[in-house]
Amino acid sequence: MEKKIVVGNMKMNLEAMEIEDYLMEINIMDYNKQVVFCPSSLYLPYFIGRNYEVGSQNIAPYEEGAYTGEISAAQLVSMGIGCTLIGHSERREHFKETDEVVRKKTEIALKSNLKVILCIGETEDERDDDKTYKVLQRQITTALKGIAEEYHNKLIIAYEPIWAIGTGRTPTNIEIEDAISFIKTIVEELWFKDMKVIYGGSVSDENIIILEQIENIGGYLVGGASIDPVRFKKIIEVVVNQ
Repeated sequence: MEKKIVVGNMKMNLEAMEIEDYLMEINIMDYNKQVVFCPSSLYLPYFIGRNYEVGSQNIAPYEEGAYTGEISAAQLVSMGIGCTLIGHSERREHFKETDEVVRKKTEIALKSNLKVILCIGETEDERDDDKTYKVLQRQITTALKGIAEEYHNKLIIAYEPIWAIGTGRTPTNIEIEDAISFIKTIVEELWFKDMKVIYGGSVSDENIIILEQIENIGGYLVGGASIDPVRFKKIIEVVVNQ
């Protein structure tokens, strides 16, 4: 059975002294390649070369050039970064990233030899209007349009219902399992390949045991709980040591 992964999206949190304490706490464990830490880009160098994977929270939709403040996929690879989040709902909402921008970033990342954790998910209104599957299909097909099948093993999809992110609310296990099955079906129709699908949205040390009962889940994208090393370690221990 393929091993699950746990990805910590630390977002724009923690200051320098807090990062030092955080690293002291998490470096006690041997995480191997099942755990990915995605700190703020400023702190990426602090995490490189340790006993876990390191990922970026974002990349530029350009390969290089005069784009002040941006970070390219090639720059990340040159630093030893192995993967990147793309299409997180906070990027889509706050920075107005469209499906086409997400597609462009995905293409650039994969061609640069970065693994991609592609985030998709519906809003509460879309869910209430029974548009969840329509939204997921649109996001997947647009993001993967023109992407060669050879990049299949460098892509993971993260299902993150927007209404569950940071709210403390989570879908039922049946709802998550059904959404993951649907996502896998869409990918198989496009590429004739199975794909690891992970879940994100208020994943915590309190609900991880319940979420672990989902049969087709490939792992978790953890937001707020990843900022607290003690809570994050509890999640990791449940998933990695199963």
